[in-house]
Amino acid sequence: MTTISFKDSALRTINIERDAVASLIDKVDKQFDLACQLILQCQGRVVVTGMGKSGHIGTKIAATLASTGTPAMFVHPGEASHGDMGMITAQDVVIALSNSGSTAEVVTLLPLLKRLGIALITITGNPDSILSQTADANLDVSVAQEACPLNLAPTSSTTASLVMGDALAIALLEARGFTAEDFAFSHPGGALGRQLLLKVDDVMHSGEQIPKVASGTLLSDALLEVSRKGLGMTTVVDKNNVLIGLFTDGDLRRALDHSIDIHNTRIDEVMTVNSKTAHPGMLAAEILGLMDEYKINSMAVVDSDKHPVGAVHLHDLLKAGVA
Repeated sequence: MTTISFKDSALRTINIERDAVASLIDKVDKQFDLACQLILQCQGRVVVTGMGKSGHIGTKIAATLASTGTPAMFVHPGEASHGDMGMITAQDVVIALSNSGSTAEVVTLLPLLKRLGIALITITGNPDSILSQTADANLDVSVAQEACPLNLAPTSSTTASLVMGDALAIALLEARGFTAEDFAFSHPGGALGRQLLLKVDDVMHSGEQIPKVASGTLLSDALLEVSRKGLGMTTVVDKNNVLIGLFTDGDLRRALDHSIDIHNTRIDEVMTVNSKTAHPGMLAAEILGLMDEYKINSMAVVDSDKHPVGAVHLHDLLKAGVA
């Protein structure tokens, strides 16, 4: 084995790939605009294809497009020649990746794509190649050199292709007005989906589960309600069921510090008025933010008339995976 500096090798690789990415800036031109227009006009899906390392990059590009508002999938060019071509329709747009621009498995598909009248976008490292010249729009990702010291293993070229694919996806995302909530619908099982889609209505306690006492209730009786409902608080309402206060564990500690007689003290004397409240339809993540900002563990959920319709505790949010 040859003695080398791992750090020097890593830094050389990073610098070469950084330069390859930087060179893309001058290559985002009218061809890039045309590629975006072709995809925005597409009535079907974006079908991404490529062999070898280009195929791996193509898979990621397809996934990024699909999760950012552009329906997309990856089709292996070798499998396309043996039946999977049936997955591609005349309403689709094809993005073909090939550093050389002459990958046999991809070139074989050209007559079929043209026969179907499918728009072809290519991402190649050779603008004079057969793929580039046949394409309706070609994205030039040519690099000065691979990071591989033999200038053989796809490294800088695949990085450039990946970045160009990301640029394409984000340009389309912005053109479509794609929102964070749209993104969450593509990621319902992840933490982001839970944060952006989960409403307080989905986690709050409602109906008979809402801790509630009437104005004038003895503190001792209010404590029994707090204990029964297990949320560390109770709402306090007037005769019209309008929220007038909240009594929490913190209020109890302050009352005990002042040696208040719980059997002779009315809840109105120790409750917190003008407490922070939530409203139906609010994002659970928004509620969590308020709890963190005001250092509270529970909130009442009230409707437009200030009638309690729910109660939510910090533990409910944590259990739902909002944090």
